[in-house]
Amino acid sequence: MSNRKIDDFIREREQLIRNMSDYCGQDAKRFFHLDSQVYKAGALPAKMKELLGLVASLVLRCEECINFHLINCYEQGITDKELAEALTIGLIAGGSITVPNLRRAYATWDELKKGIPDEI
Repeated sequence: MSNRKIDDFIREREQLIRNMSDYCGQDAKRFFHLDSQVYKAGALPAKMKELLGLVASLVLRCEECINFHLINCYEQGITDKELAEALTIGLIAGGSITVPNLRRAYATWDELKKGIPDEI
């Protein structure tokens, strides 16, 4: 995912969230609020929670979720070694079917390290 694609991903996701919020009911909005709150620091640091979200996303093979958590991991200061260990857990838990998403995750991580767009 190039920096342009990262920027496009962020913009598209924000637009889709705005569109969805126009239609979804209160119960769905409560879920999305909980989702945003659960990743804040608590007994576990926020960066660990992002890694947990990334592993779950890899196992579930949700490319959008993987990209979202990779961006947040990058912003939380996750190191290459921390990322590699977490993604290896996802590989073990999810099996070989996760390999295509794993490849794309490392490519996205590489792009993030080259320079994340300023608009984030």
